[in-house]
Amino acid sequence: MPATPSAFETTPTFADLTTIRIGGPIDEFVRPETRDEVIDTVRRADAQGTRLCIIGGGSNMLVSDAPFHGVVVRDMRDGIRVSRSAPDDSGDVIVEADAGANWDDFVAWTVSEGYEGIEGLSGIPGSVGASVVQNIGAYGQEVASSVLSVTAWDRQAGAIVEIGHDNLAFGYRFSALKATMYETPEVQGTGEGRRETRWFPSPRYVVLAVTYRFRRSRQGTVGMGQLAKALGVEKGTRMDLTDIRAAVLSIRAMKDMLEDPTRYANPWMAGTKREIPEAGEPNHNRWSCGSFFINPVVTAEHARRYLDGAPQYPGVLPDGTPGVKTSAAWLIDHAGFHKGFRLPGVAADSADGAEPSSAGLSTVHTLALTNRGGATFDDVWRLASCIRRGVDDAYHIDLVPEPVVIR
Repeated sequence: MPATPSAFETTPTFADLTTIRIGGPIDEFVRPETRDEVIDTVRRADAQGTRLCIIGGGSNMLVSDAPFHGVVVRDMRDGIRVSRSAPDDSGDVIVEADAGANWDDFVAWTVSEGYEGIEGLSGIPGSVGASVVQNIGAYGQEVASSVLSVTAWDRQAGAIVEIGHDNLAFGYRFSALKATMYETPEVQGTGEGRRETRWFPSPRYVVLAVTYRFRRSRQGTVGMGQLAKALGVEKGTRMDLTDIRAAVLSIRAMKDMLEDPTRYANPWMAGTKREIPEAGEPNHNRWSCGSFFINPVVTAEHARRYLDGAPQYPGVLPDGTPGVKTSAAWLIDHAGFHKGFRLPGVAADSADGAEPSSAGLSTVHTLALTNRGGATFDDVWRLASCIRRGVDDAYHIDLVPEPVVIR
């Protein structure tokens, strides 16, 4: 177990707390261990008009190197409670998990208990609370499909509220919780930026716990072609949950879309994960925010005109009408930004023979923008902006960043 920070280290930097290991010093860092402590900390920050950042695993955020003048809260509660069986004859089970629970620890627990529903979401960094804000998804599953309700602190009403599934407005990497962070969410193809609400960089509703409904089963459904291929079966096949989880983790490892376990040697990460993978040398392909851009959804006409040869799947446009979803990774690669791409360093007099930037695409996956060691916020943002311009020029699509960007 990593040592606790020394008395001389009063607060961490965001570089200590995020998977991309970038970000400046923090004015105040609080690690509440009870629900009352979470609420009291949030109320105090709001009463003082102080910026508030609720951090989970630090995996879906890119933070400026400037000082963060506010309060950062990491919920240390990681309880999991089997509350009851479902009120019907399905045999399903109702489970409540604290918002601070490590997401992959929670997935591993459901698999070990024989609860089907989120095994395809294995290996995603983060926390239970963050998972519902973002509506994480992978390999044929989304967390939304298993969520019954969210218990949250409503910062505006000053009360604990229960938000049912139907009121969470889950969509592709979206929820009603996330919507409270932005006045106008960025819309693909418009070039418009996100205008932040007074709650940003956290939602109006601070997640305290999530209640799920799982099927009691030692088997799950292989819900995606890539996963089926890895398992040597047809899509839709029923297989043991442990085999599905192992295959998902193996695919993620091949793409380096897992956490670098060396981050847990940092004393500021103590107590955030129950089972820490064995760490070797640092793997800079994993020093990322995960997928940096959301897979875009465009009109059928746009796809016909500009996306010849690109992957195309059924999708839903922001107005709720049918659209065409395509692969951001494919667009990036085919716009000329290949695996390992890096811009010249900003200090270089010319591009010829210049040292490359410390930010670059992963050498195994074009959707991950990575810190190759010593990268700054500006290095990553410059790379992201270059990629967005290139994809827009080639395919008339303005890629939308997936991480929460705190300047």
